[in-house]
Amino acid sequence: MKTLQQLFMASMLVTLVACNQENKTSEANKAESMRRQKNITFDDFKKIKGVDNVQEVPFHVFTKLDSIHFFVAPSKDSASLKIAYDKLDNFYGFSEFDDFYSIHFSINNNISNSIEAFVLKSEFTAAFDLTLKGVDLYQIRSSTLNEVNDFKNKSFSRFGTIVEVEEQEFNTASKSKINEGLVKNPSVKVKGENWVTTEGDKETVIVLHENVSTEDGPLNNEYVGRSPYLNLEVFKETSVDVPDTYYSFYSVKPSAEFRLFTGGYPQIIPSKNWISYVGSNNDVGSNFTVCKYVERNITQGDLLYVNFTNFKVANETNAFWADDRTFYLEAYPVNSASTRNRRQKTAFLKIQLKPNLF
Repeated sequence: MKTLQQLFMASMLVTLVACNQENKTSEANKAESMRRQKNITFDDFKKIKGVDNVQEVPFHVFTKLDSIHFFVAPSKDSASLKIAYDKLDNFYGFSEFDDFYSIHFSINNNISNSIEAFVLKSEFTAAFDLTLKGVDLYQIRSSTLNEVNDFKNKSFSRFGTIVEVEEQEFNTASKSKINEGLVKNPSVKVKGENWVTTEGDKETVIVLHENVSTEDGPLNNEYVGRSPYLNLEVFKETSVDVPDTYYSFYSVKPSAEFRLFTGGYPQIIPSKNWISYVGSNNDVGSNFTVCKYVERNITQGDLLYVNFTNFKVANETNAFWADDRTFYLEAYPVNSASTRNRRQKTAFLKIQLKPNLF
């Protein structure tokens, strides 16, 4: 019995010693972790070449927090540095891990003093994951109503409502849209460097096809289709030197003449004599425009123009009017962007104008 008791006491002593050593080791690790957390500076991060071309950045990440954490490795156990968020800071995403993004960051926006850091997905959102949830869709920069400009009022509410809707509602409404569709005119063809239209033996040059030198830079003209209501041929004009895209309208009988233009893909409502369009603004947000078409002299007058600030247009060609007050479009947040492997998240918006607005 005495021997068994001695063995038991010895075993308990070994266990207590082992537990004590384990606790000391754990406490030491915690102390070391706390020491590393406390003393870490920007000097502890890997130095890298700064980003000098944002077009080559795989994706951006954004935060709404007042302070954020930079980790030296993609692990919550690694040392981290807590810093205040500055709205002028840029966070360039390069890799994605389970709980982290790898970013390149220029300290004090000094490109020659850049580091690689790891940030928590719980504190940041990648550009491809941004959504319009919680975004103020009503915010505008300026507007025009019946050719009267307004730079003071910053809400769309004076004109109507704008809300996000489900894709099913968008698809269902599109089946009864009232704007006309543009149709290809088989008489409009490319011949050499020109777009031409033929009628019998008569051939009329409409507009040059290849790069045309203008005040805004060389233009490339793409034939879109014919508006049956306007009896005009529509071309999409883009330039390699300027970001603007616009659509030009040409008559072809008795001769080819430029008539109208819009700043986006035209949605035409014959019953209202409206030519409207929606498109991303190269400066801020997106534009929504409704013009009155005057047939007698083939001109248009502005009824409504609104510069929305918090979203861009995803696909201007699939926007449409469900009735003469209800307009649908697909959009995404202004900072949203796709990557090679991830598509940006779009939403479907419904604009409803007030009755008798114009």
